Amino acid sequence: MELIDGVILKDLKVFPDERGRLMEILRSDDPVFKGFGQAYVTAAYPGVVKAWHFHKGQYDNFVVLKGMMKIVIYDSRVDSKTKGLLNEFFLGEQNNKLLQIPPFVYHGFKCISETEAMVLNIPTQIYNYKNPDEFRLPFDDKSIPYNWERKNY
Repeated sequence: MELIDGVILKDLKVFPDERGRLMEILRSDDPVFKGFGQAYVTAAYPGVVKAWHFHKGQYDNFVVLKGMMKIVIYDSRVDSKTKGLLNEFFLGEQNNKLLQIPPFVYHGFKCISETEAMVLNIPTQIYNYKNPDEFRLPFDDKSIPYNWERKNY
């Protein structure tokens, strides 16, 4: 799959032993590290879609810690070499990766597991309550050519 320009998908290192496991997510010496704003967890119940939005200044760094999520991103940037491209990722307990989403790229997700899914985000900026860097569209907005329904190939 051709990735949207500026998007990074990083394999995560998992260190299992007889006590359990440790999963390394993001380090300040990691080539994908672009700064730290805050860390937070968001959750979705089975079948719930949370979409669409983008940021003008921040990069998002998503890791699905629990369950499985379908994360979809769309490039509407006018001067991007990948304008109009959609990427779809299935991330979570069965596919441990960090997804870095650059500014101005729309993104959203849908919980596709049978139980609640939880996403850790480590954005590069803190959330500004008075002036949020967040620009939203409805999940079914026709300007983004995507249908959130399950595809039974």
